[in-house]
Amino acid sequence: MTKRRYGSDVMVDAIQACDFRYVSLNPGSSYRGLHDSLVNYGGKRPEIVTCTHEKVAVGIAHGYAKASGEPMAVILHDLVGLLHGAMGIYYAYIDRAPVVVFGGAGPMAYDRRRPNIDWIHTANVQGNAVREFTKWDDQPFSIRSVPESVMRAYRVAMSQPQGPVYVALDAGLQEDELDEEIELPRWERLKPPERIGPDPAALRRLAELLAAAERPVIVAGYAGRDPNAFGLLVELAELVAAGVIDTGWRLNFPNRHPLNVSESDALESADLVFFLDVKDMGKPTQALDRTTRRIESRIPRAAKVVDLGFNELGLSAWSHDFAQLHETDLQVTADTAVALPLLVELCRDLEAAQPERREARARRRGELEDLHERTWQRWREQADEEAGLSPVATSRLATEVWEAVREHDWVLTAGTSGDWAPRVWNFDRAYRHPGRSLGTATQIGISLGVALAYKGSDKLVVDLQPDGDLMFDLGALWIAAYHRIPLLVVMFNNRAYYNDWEHQERIARRRGTPVENAYVGMELDKPAPDFAAAARALGWHAEGPIADPEAVQAAVRQAASVVASERRPALVDVVCQPA
Repeated sequence: MTKRRYGSDVMVDAIQACDFRYVSLNPGSSYRGLHDSLVNYGGKRPEIVTCTHEKVAVGIAHGYAKASGEPMAVILHDLVGLLHGAMGIYYAYIDRAPVVVFGGAGPMAYDRRRPNIDWIHTANVQGNAVREFTKWDDQPFSIRSVPESVMRAYRVAMSQPQGPVYVALDAGLQEDELDEEIELPRWERLKPPERIGPDPAALRRLAELLAAAERPVIVAGYAGRDPNAFGLLVELAELVAAGVIDTGWRLNFPNRHPLNVSESDALESADLVFFLDVKDMGKPTQALDRTTRRIESRIPRAAKVVDLGFNELGLSAWSHDFAQLHETDLQVTADTAVALPLLVELCRDLEAAQPERREARARRRGELEDLHERTWQRWREQADEEAGLSPVATSRLATEVWEAVREHDWVLTAGTSGDWAPRVWNFDRAYRHPGRSLGTATQIGISLGVALAYKGSDKLVVDLQPDGDLMFDLGALWIAAYHRIPLLVVMFNNRAYYNDWEHQERIARRRGTPVENAYVGMELDKPAPDFAAAARALGWHAEGPIADPEAVQAAVRQAASVVASERRPALVDVVCQPA
């Protein structure tokens, strides 16, 4: 007897051809055919990650893609599941994460719809809901069209600048029995195209400007998505005696390198500022009055400004994630993964041809090293002053966690404990940190994705987890327990939405209204959530809550030992100072 085949089997064939390792989902009837085919026809490949919310499902794929460099698939239930997942898709778009989202749709044929439910959960064109913040969307109308659509989705997501895509798969097509075999396109001839290289003359001009500068500063954004950039940027900075400001959107440069001048005043004396794959040139180079919203550039007016990156490629017509337009003297459009090695080679040749500049560059490197050391000394002094505070200061939290995890081969997921991790920890490898946190209600999903990417390895994945963020998605803890995803969560728990609390305090001072009312609508207290109890209830090892700074390190060590030895998640709830 010939085995029956269905449209969803072809969908699985196409998905498997792209070699997705995982697919995250929250179950829904609009893709019941696809779900059945993934499990029973596809042999559970890709592996299904069962999620408690669609936004978290997208967040996991987002974190996985950042950490692994490979796309991850997601399936969202028709229109309502897509709307639930929309914020996760938007943040993947903002953060250039290659997430491939599939969704059940319809059935689009009226005569195949269940009364009410299939109508209210269906849109004319489902991709309209996320079209403004995806690179591409599609809704194939025949089963023969599906393989091409799936493979194009992969190509578009992975082509630089990367980002999320969405493909709606009709429920009727999923469940139709095939009356013929569908031949797949040859995937080996459809993989993403090669990366974008620079104009050689423009790149040489950029190298000449860098080599001629006396006080250059490099501002690095997304270059670190290519692990090779970590070492190349060190070589470039040392060649031209440049200070480096790492924005943290990806880990671009070792934080303890003496030419790392992040959070210093190096910009104010620069004679050339070089933006390296930076989307928002303003945030790292402008002084902001947080009360009046007034901004002022820290770049000297006489300084040259040069840029290497994607520039207008992928510019959104809807979201203002492109940020403020900045005047530049030279912009080179290219993928930095291609252009940076070429730029280093050009600068190496120019340096060799300028022996008369070596003494001046040596002096400049010495000045930057002094600035680096003064900056770190300032942080050490602040941390010493705050060390005895209870609840625990964020500087002390970062310090105690560092002392506990430094003996492991660690990866920090997203949050940085109020920027204290880069001031204390040693980010000495390109994989240590896939990039800084984004908006509230994103971190736990992204962190689970990062941990999933390292599952089965010897890496200790650490999440410095804000309390407000976790309260959005507390059920996400179950995902890690169910799938035994090894993750160490240390709560940065100030029992408040304190970022917004600070804003209310500023407004109150400016307007003369009672500052003591700033807590209204901001506190996460009375009752204070017991994150350790919640974690234990959802299958985690957990410690806390802890307010004594002297008790933090031992608790983190114990939790890290559980993660490393038992390969399961553990949480330490640390009650912190507002920050």
